Amino acid sequence: MVFLTDRKRATGMGAAKTGTAHFWGMTVSSVALLILVPLFIFTVGPMLGENHATVTAYFSRPFPAIVALLTFIVGLLHFKNGVTVLIEDYLQGLSRKIWIIVMTCVSYAAIATAVFAIARIAL
Repeated sequence: MVFLTDRKRATGMGAAKTGTAHFWGMTVSSVALLILVPLFIFTVGPMLGENHATVTAYFSRPFPAIVALLTFIVGLLHFKNGVTVLIEDYLQGLSRKIWIIVMTCVSYAAIATAVFAIARIAL
């Protein structure tokens, strides 16, 4: 006979049997986005309507390029985690696995595209 305490029985036994990893990931990325989105708006906003040479010169500076890059990366990782939770809640079986793989690939492809585009403008 195995004797387990109540705490031992409850550890790691959330709905997904994985604890709070998704919750903390979403919380951390949400707090990061609370800081990054206003910075992004105030750094990118003045460049709206400017010509290509002005925008390229502006994003050649490190601060606007880093803010834009971090905003895209954190935002898309937040999207990936959120859509994964949504898919886990509403889909079952093989379609769940396929959609999680598809949306993870789409998210990472968008991150790679953002990194490439910002690096191309900044360099």
